[in-house]
Amino acid sequence: MDTGAVTGGTGVAVTADGRGRGGSPGRGPGGGRHGAGGRGRLMAGLRRRLVRRRIRIRRTRGRRLRRALVVLLALLANLVGAAVVAYHLTKIPEPHPETAMQSTVFVDDHGDYLGRRGPVDRQEIPLSQVPRYVQEAVIAAENRSFRTDTGISPKAIARAAWATVSGGDRQGGSTITQQYVKNALLSPEQTLSRKAREALISIKLDRTRSKDEILQGYLNTVYFGRGAAGIQSAARNYFGVDAKDLTVSQGAALASVINIPSYYEKAGSDPKVTAKLVDRWEWVLDAMADSGAITSAQRAGARFPAFRFYPPGDTDGQRQYLIDAAASEAADRLGITEDQLARGGYTVRTTFDLTAQDATAELAAEGTDKKTGDKTGKTAEEKAAEAKAGGKRPAEVKTSGDVRVHTAVVALVPGDGAVRVLYGGADYASQPFNDARDGAVEAGTALEPFSGMKLLAPLTRLTRTAAPTPLRLASAYATAAAHGVYATPYTVAKITRAGRTLYEAHPRTRTAMKPADAGMITKLLYSESDALPATQTGAAGLRTLWRTAYDERLTLTVALFAEHPAKGKKAALPAPLPYTAGSRSLSVSEGVWSKIVGTAEGHDPAAEPNPGLPTGQTKPILATR
Repeated sequence: MDTGAVTGGTGVAVTADGRGRGGSPGRGPGGGRHGAGGRGRLMAGLRRRLVRRRIRIRRTRGRRLRRALVVLLALLANLVGAAVVAYHLTKIPEPHPETAMQSTVFVDDHGDYLGRRGPVDRQEIPLSQVPRYVQEAVIAAENRSFRTDTGISPKAIARAAWATVSGGDRQGGSTITQQYVKNALLSPEQTLSRKAREALISIKLDRTRSKDEILQGYLNTVYFGRGAAGIQSAARNYFGVDAKDLTVSQGAALASVINIPSYYEKAGSDPKVTAKLVDRWEWVLDAMADSGAITSAQRAGARFPAFRFYPPGDTDGQRQYLIDAAASEAADRLGITEDQLARGGYTVRTTFDLTAQDATAELAAEGTDKKTGDKTGKTAEEKAAEAKAGGKRPAEVKTSGDVRVHTAVVALVPGDGAVRVLYGGADYASQPFNDARDGAVEAGTALEPFSGMKLLAPLTRLTRTAAPTPLRLASAYATAAAHGVYATPYTVAKITRAGRTLYEAHPRTRTAMKPADAGMITKLLYSESDALPATQTGAAGLRTLWRTAYDERLTLTVALFAEHPAKGKKAALPAPLPYTAGSRSLSVSEGVWSKIVGTAEGHDPAAEPNPGLPTGQTKPILATR
């Protein structure tokens, strides 16, 4: 046995000196303390390294902050430079074609609204035609810092950008300048790129245009509901007035509508909408009073205005006959097409008297275009009297089957030619053809007073015309009323655009009849009618009935004719007039005459040396208003 090595129970060889063969001391208390000291030294080394790092960071902090600041400034400089370059490269675009489109408005001889033509209900007007308090009402409602801002609202842009990025609800709050840019110059899409471009254009617009120019563009393009774009159309749609005639209360109401036009357009007919608009209206007025735009007395006296009923009624009906005639004439006077006229934003002042026209429609509607038969409710004596008045024997006045009676009425000013009434049918929607202007109505005995007389142009062929238009026959009798002076009929008195007059009518006259012949006709008709004014009745058999009355102020012609309406492929056929034709002709004539001229009173023109003219007058009167 080797005594130099002893194998313990653990299988580790131990030498005689107590050391293992591996040369490592046995794990005793001394070996544990040595391991703990190693870990302490390791932690001490880590602490020393951390301290050195902190010292190094403190020593280099200033240098690194300076570097970061330089990078940040460089980035900002690049952004500013890019913005400057973008600003200079940005061009203010032209308005959208649809924004530039306007409608043409027609008014009567007194300036009352008649109707419009055009694809967009918009008319451009200068800012000078918008009362200052209306301008301030819009500013109070939409952008109270408009007069002093730079064209943009940074907060509004930030809100819109965040809403776009986060997918939130769309944000408003744009300045008036931004709204104008968005509505008139750019698309309404909600994207960051369009919003950025909108901001650049708004800033540039604010720097290159005056605030009044921007406000004018805005007021002429902003949508007010009811199909109205721009303050002028809005004033007419909501209140029936021009923008220049808006009151403080009306202006504040229109300014309040801009916020949600599609909702507020029902104000006046919807109680809930009206109540909500009243609250906003009061808010706008309070802001105006606070800013000094209106006085405290004006604020205290403000009352919410009455709105026109919405939706409006049918715009066809009777007035389209008048617009047709005036539009054709206006386009001819300007040398443009009717389509160009409709899109041009013109205001056409016609010669029509809308009150008399409406009265004519009411009078003519009694029995006009209605199916009639032989049962009239008239006595034999009444029938005979009416037949005698129309130059027919009682036995001849009969109707069979369904008959449609047409009435055409023309009223114009002798010696001037201005057409006051042009009634060409009961309803434009069912009959766009104008019987008064274009209808050929058998004249019969209606032309007898001109027989054997020498007529000059343009009446030369009058007596050889079997079926003149009511307008032409009225013009002939107006010539007699004007002592032989023929005046070309016209329906357009004045055409303006953006406050500038483009055309103004002047009577176009010429001698078409000897003064003595004109006086003879007038004296004859006065003596036959035995009443004022001079009146002539005529007819073509049983088919037509004419009645013309005139003096130096007015010539009025009423023509009636009847037909069997077309059925299927069967065309309309002439028909005898009913027994009521005579009384209807008289009723329309007297009613329209009194509406325009009044009740005829005064001296007997038949006793005058120049019948048909005022006492002592030897030249025709010109009655253009």
